[in-house]
Amino acid sequence: MTNRTVRESAVTGPHALSGCCSPPAGPPPQLVLPSAAEAAAHARKFVREVLAADDQPLGAECVDAVLLIASELVTNAFRYGSEPGDSLLVVVLTTADRVRVEVHDPVRRRPAFREEAGTRVRGRGLHIVDTLATRWDVDDRPLGKAVWAEVAR
Repeated sequence: MTNRTVRESAVTGPHALSGCCSPPAGPPPQLVLPSAAEAAAHARKFVREVLAADDQPLGAECVDAVLLIASELVTNAFRYGSEPGDSLLVVVLTTADRVRVEVHDPVRRRPAFREEAGTRVRGRGLHIVDTLATRWDVDDRPLGKAVWAEVAR
């Protein structure tokens, strides 16, 4: 059998138009974006689109919590988990009982809580995530880490 015959049989076989590989409706559940100051805004827009396309609509408070968590995680990845020219990966996963946001960056250094101080402008992101998320953690990856947070529906 030649390569041409293999291609033709694959296209004209019984599974050629069965729809077995059609993409899911709505936006893809992940976004790669450059690590830059505007990354958090792009991530919020992306997460909002994914949540709007979900089969089970979320309440406004839950959407707000997920958007704020995504924004904080991306901001931390930009500021502390990347260098100019790096990319970040944002993943949104939904189930019947929760929404999970993951932000992957190329640095293995784990995020740490900063002591709260009324005079400091930065350093509150993880406190916000910890307050809004049902649970959150950090997973090491071969080339960096993924910081994730889940919110109950």
